[in-house]
Amino acid sequence: MIKFTKMHGLGNDYVYMDAIQQTIENESSLARFVSDRHFGIGSDGLILVCKSEMADFKMRMFNADGSEAEMCGNGIRCVGKFVYDKGLTEKTTVDIETLAGIKTLKLNVKEGKVQTVRVDMGEPVLKPEKIPVMAIEEPVKNLKIKALDREFTFTCVSMGNPHAITIVKDTQNFEVEKYGKILEVASAFPNKTNVEFIEIEDKEHVKMRVWERGSGETLACGTGACATAVACNLNGLTGRHVYIELLRRNFGNRME
Repeated sequence: MIKFTKMHGLGNDYVYMDAIQQTIENESSLARFVSDRHFGIGSDGLILVCKSEMADFKMRMFNADGSEAEMCGNGIRCVGKFVYDKGLTEKTTVDIETLAGIKTLKLNVKEGKVQTVRVDMGEPVLKPEKIPVMAIEEPVKNLKIKALDREFTFTCVSMGNPHAITIVKDTQNFEVEKYGKILEVASAFPNKTNVEFIEIEDKEHVKMRVWERGSGETLACGTGACATAVACNLNGLTGRHVYIELLRRNFGNRME
């Protein structure tokens, strides 16, 4: 029997397992099983909390299709609550090892429970070969890719994992699945990519829907929201402080 906890950050939900006090095997197959919303637990993926030789803990994150990803912004915030609330640490500043490097979490604790978590996401990566994306310009702000009947113009950013951001009209009603599954695997992205479809409301407000690599459309994406903020600033569309409204069908969340 494997013990697990279901958690979400802004609706971006994962199954969390303590891989320190119990042995987890066949991680990719397990991720596919637990993520199934009809026959499994139902989630955007699986996150394992593991021992680390270089930080307080190590996070391993698997998408719903079983592929292992470098980083997850909402996921790592939940890891912070997981390790504190379950008594694995008494620290309120916690370092987490990820495939995208060590990330530092600041835990806001009230009455013995974590209420909120702030994570230092690190500097965005703009070099095309490190995102990675097949492009010459740096930063990549004018990458054109055709999918079915449309051509999209992308700005590409890595927040430890690859993101491609494009502007569309009426984000709420945009056909994210139709185009997202094609753009995710476009030849320009050697490691596939997360795709953000955004709509600029004004200099301080952006709407976003996300197609996550290996999981499909999700309710939220922390690294995607950060990548979107960077892309908008690079293109002079917003300032350095911006609200990202995360949409999916009739759902709405906000990140700042």
